Amino acid sequence: MSITTYQANIVLSQWFTNTAGSYPATYYVGLYIGDPSVSGVEPVGNAYARTGVVRVGGWSTPSGGVTSNVSAITFPESSGTWGTITHVGILDASSGGNLLYYQALTTSRTVSGLTTVNFPAGQFTITLSN
Repeated sequence: MSITTYQANIVLSQWFTNTAGSYPATYYVGLYIGDPSVSGVEPVGNAYARTGVVRVGGWSTPSGGVTSNVSAITFPESSGTWGTITHVGILDASSGGNLLYYQALTTSRTVSGLTTVNFPAGQFTITLSN
């Protein structure tokens, strides 16, 4: 996953300037039509909603710079077209908020009516490396 400038500044401030910080109790996974760091947008309407993953207990213990989802991340069933999903992101709010991390999907997915997007347990991995 790529880290956004917003999140990098928070991490650096906490690590190197001893700035007190807080973390949300829940992170939210969002889907994107296009690269969110450029001009990608989330689907609108048709039952689209970000899916929450609790910070403590929702992710595996990091090892080798990698963590993954403990349980499946399942989005609501679409009631219409969401478009072609090319990226995912991790945000700090269920709506609005700040994009923290993002990544292109290995395979884009077109979401039409009555489609459920699901990342099985252990399949949504976050890797931070140098």
